[in-house]
Amino acid sequence: MSDTYTLYNSTVMDHFMNPRNMGDIKDADGVGEVGAAACGDIMKISLKIKNGKIEDARFKTFGCGSAIASSSMATELIKGRTIEDAMNFSNQEVVNALGGLPPVKIHCSVLAEEALKAALEDYVKKHPESARQEEAVGA
Repeated sequence: MSDTYTLYNSTVMDHFMNPRNMGDIKDADGVGEVGAAACGDIMKISLKIKNGKIEDARFKTFGCGSAIASSSMATELIKGRTIEDAMNFSNQEVVNALGGLPPVKIHCSVLAEEALKAALEDYVKKHPESARQEEAVGA
């Protein structure tokens, strides 16, 4: 095996070779797209939200193995969470769930967090009543 594969553990390789939740959600409630022109990674996450919870999450990523694995893991981790809980999502959750990433690839997990938060912000912008409802429930 080449040295490239030694950078990644088996969990990262599994999510890269067998990504979960790939694709778009038709009539998504929120879509977030982020990119880093410097490294060429572009990540798009679409969400289906029902009763204040993330019912489904899908991704499309153009990038390296770490970017694809980070997108895949992020969509797995956020399903079933409330909007409020998902807003507190951190790239560290992705890194931990993947069993670590090489230091030069941590930015891929940050992109996943940013894409998710962009999708949530898109949802709140399209459904301002849900944000007020969340605040009322949380008050």
